[in-house]
Amino acid sequence: MNPLILIAIFIVAAFIGYKLIGNVPKLLHTPLMSGMNAISGITLLGALTATAVAVGAGNRILGGAAIILAMINITAGFGVTNRMLRMFRKKEDKS
Repeated sequence: MNPLILIAIFIVAAFIGYKLIGNVPKLLHTPLMSGMNAISGITLLGALTATAVAVGAGNRILGGAAIILAMINITAGFGVTNRMLRMFRKKEDKS
């Protein structure tokens, strides 16, 4: 596929994503992030697959970077979700 078409698809997807997230009320950002962890998991699987079949060294480096960034996103997302869920737990007596 032509690289210019791929770049155009990336730019359009980034713009649409920015517009969609920009219209979400602030109270829904954390639950939305929790749901996005599943999509990041799919991204991680795609990065692992693409890196496994990569032929060139540059492609493998980019695949490794994609794996690292997806893992950071997943870990941080679950951390924020865990912190949000702790806010709704009942406070236990310390006695």
